[in-house]
Amino acid sequence: MSFNDLLNIGLMQGFAGLSLFAVLLLMGLGLAIIFGQMGVINMAHGEFMTIGAYTIFLGSTLAESISPGVVAAYFPFAIVAAFLFAFAAGWLVEWALIRHLYKRPLDTLLATWGISLAMQQCFRTFIGPKEVSPTLPDWLLGSWAPAEGLDIPINGMFVLGLTALVTGGVLIALHKSRWGLRVRATVSNRVMANATGIDTKKTDRLTFAIGCGIAGVAGAAFTTIGSTGPTSGSLYIVDAFLVVTFGGAASLLGTVVSAFGIAQTQSITEFFLSGSMAKMLTLSLIVLILMVRPQGLFASKVRR
Repeated sequence: MSFNDLLNIGLMQGFAGLSLFAVLLLMGLGLAIIFGQMGVINMAHGEFMTIGAYTIFLGSTLAESISPGVVAAYFPFAIVAAFLFAFAAGWLVEWALIRHLYKRPLDTLLATWGISLAMQQCFRTFIGPKEVSPTLPDWLLGSWAPAEGLDIPINGMFVLGLTALVTGGVLIALHKSRWGLRVRATVSNRVMANATGIDTKKTDRLTFAIGCGIAGVAGAAFTTIGSTGPTSGSLYIVDAFLVVTFGGAASLLGTVVSAFGIAQTQSITEFFLSGSMAKMLTLSLIVLILMVRPQGLFASKVRR
């Protein structure tokens, strides 16, 4: 095997890691917003991702039943629908349950875990226990070959573009919008934010819903690289929590850096080792780094 072959294999594995990075970043981004704002450990976050993935599948099924020509154009609209459905589900969960459990982290963790199990059963009952995959439009299929022996999947490039768009939108919203101002004020000093007239309860609800909506977009991105089942989201929840913990809770920059590091380490080591060994090596490295820096890579200094 020549040096160019090894280089191309390394580049393709690295790009496969970028696809995983995109899903982990979107999942971690939603978790970082929710945990950083409210300190809520949302064990059902993976199921909001599954809502987004099933939305893409149902959109694909609907498009095929209407006309084959619609299949070429449904995907962007289905991504928006995935965000809206996950957003609405998050809003409902916060209103019905989470708002009653603030400052009770153990109760919140157990409650969201129960919601996770209930949502998985709903998926099995109303959609089915088998894994499903949507019909992707033709413009998402195939690969781009910038050099001989190097094939980069088009769907991976699309997922990266979508992730960059969502991440940039969240950063702009946090620093330029009225919602972002309220979030930053609440995180900095909740009591003072209430005193200045900010409805922190409404801000919490909107923030939780937005975080769940971003998980829905992660589910939409996931459908381009894997099939969806009732437990698909739960397979990523541990990695998503690792991303937030390793990067530093409430630090969006830390979320980006840790998602990239975890995805690339896992993808490249999987080429040389088995999947379980690669995951164990990645986890061991994270644990060692957290032993040296327990606050994460980019700790956020805020007043409560």
